[in-house]
Amino acid sequence: QVHLVESGGGLGQPGGSLRLSCAASGRTFSSYTMGWFRQAPGQEREFVARISWGGGSTYYADSVKGRFAISGDNAKNTVYLQMNRLTPEDTAVYYCADRGRGSSWYWGQGTQVTVSS
Repeated sequence: QVHLVESGGGLGQPGGSLRLSCAASGRTFSSYTMGWFRQAPGQEREFVARISWGGGSTYYADSVKGRFAISGDNAKNTVYLQMNRLTPEDTAVYYCADRGRGSSWYWGQGTQVTVSS
């Protein structure tokens, strides 16, 4: 198990930027990858980005590629999501996620991101 706390959500302007942070604590497993998912109203939760600690590889959904950047420090149990060139379609609750190799995702409580002028 692990306790994940997200921060940094809020109101963003179209074309603007926001940065999300996630801090993990109380982890009882070796983290293999951490990432971000999001869920818009009336829609299913979808993958946004993740980072693999072994080689630092990063992966992105096509919808955010080139606009969002994930980074983190496994030793510090933190992961970040820099979101640039925001659009109203990025409005959603963003969830931090963490998992060991071959295990299920653990989830944070989520942070709301609203993109509106």
